[in-house]
Amino acid sequence: MPYSQFTIGKVKQDFHLTTVEGVRFFPNTLEPIVPSPRLQGILEDLPWAIAVDTEKARSEVIINPVLLEVRRILEQQISVFSGEEFNVDANVGLNGVCDFLISRSPEQLTVEAPAIVIVEAKKSDLKSGLGQCIAEMVAAQRFNQAQEQPITAVYGSVSSGTQWRFLKLEGQIVTIDLMDYPLPPIEQILSFLVWMIKIG
Repeated sequence: MPYSQFTIGKVKQDFHLTTVEGVRFFPNTLEPIVPSPRLQGILEDLPWAIAVDTEKARSEVIINPVLLEVRRILEQQISVFSGEEFNVDANVGLNGVCDFLISRSPEQLTVEAPAIVIVEAKKSDLKSGLGQCIAEMVAAQRFNQAQEQPITAVYGSVSSGTQWRFLKLEGQIVTIDLMDYPLPPIEQILSFLVWMIKIG
């Protein structure tokens, strides 16, 4: 069963998770990160991606450039995977394709532990992607443990490109920040993503 078959209820039941809703886990002291002229130029196509209104357009024009900007900010010391097979344990449904996966490793040919951030692209209804994103975060957590690269927390986001909702998996506790953060502005989203990668 691929990740996309998971609802919030199913992923909680199957993996004995507890959810905490509405809790912001980002520090209030985060400084906004100014995007490069390169990213600013790419995001000029934002109205087109919104008008086309497909997950693919939003992924290619908004989400992928944002994640690659984070990679540049962190001096290519992380890897960003798009549409990557991430088969961790098919017996429990932790298999399939992740829209975006960030690893705290510069290796780009294959996913190396630790996998730290999962971003799931959705056309509009962010809530519908939460179960899938949490399942992918559980897979990342297990992948890191199997590779003997356990980390404190795995982070996730469900994004339409113009709206971002963030999650944290720590042990068996999933924290879901119920605030939807808009893009634009890009500065806050960049600071959140950089923080998640550095702190996790």
